[in-house]
Amino acid sequence: MKPLLVEMTFDFICPWCLIGKRNLEKALRSLAASRPDVPVRLHWRGVQLLPHLPAEGVSFKEFYTQRLGSEAAVRARQEQVKDAAYHADVDIDLQRIQRMPNTANAHRLLALAREQGSQRQIDALLEQLFASYFQRGEDLGDRELLLRLARKCGFDPDRLEGVLHEDGRPYAGSENVPSNTAVPSFVLDRRISLAGAQPPWLMLAQLHRALDLRAVAEACHA
Repeated sequence: MKPLLVEMTFDFICPWCLIGKRNLEKALRSLAASRPDVPVRLHWRGVQLLPHLPAEGVSFKEFYTQRLGSEAAVRARQEQVKDAAYHADVDIDLQRIQRMPNTANAHRLLALAREQGSQRQIDALLEQLFASYFQRGEDLGDRELLLRLARKCGFDPDRLEGVLHEDGRPYAGSENVPSNTAVPSFVLDRRISLAGAQPPWLMLAQLHRALDLRAVAEACHA
């Protein structure tokens, strides 16, 4: 059977992307249990939400206070994120985060790694990048950190460092994903689009719907 293509658009600084990734993984495990005959191919589409941040990033606290208007509003938003993360079994420690990083180099690193590594290595690197930011509060704009994480996942840093720039130039990518694209967002089998960190049961229902639509299309062309 042709693999079911699942595309996810994300940025590393968006907690809803990590939550959405976990919910997708739960849905895919359920799909595998009910439809073990269906292979799945994941495709990660990176988009830089804040392409004009300086290379060194900005203060995390100041960024969100300015964006949301007050410290009370920031606390309320963070409580909302923590509650959603708890229910999705996602480990997020917002108190550790000091910098809102420029994610261009992180995206370029992952994009080049996709050309060089196995699916297992790519998944491991993606997880390391999310954990570095949301669990350890590390700066994803740090060149040495990115290369260290890549090495940890079995990549040769010498083959990746050429795409890491010091000038903060925006990440363009090769897929022309607009910077105003909603994240997280999902495209299932190029037939169904979803926006937001949808719950696993809804993701699973839409995965089955995508398979049903494929079956109908194939029957019509038979």
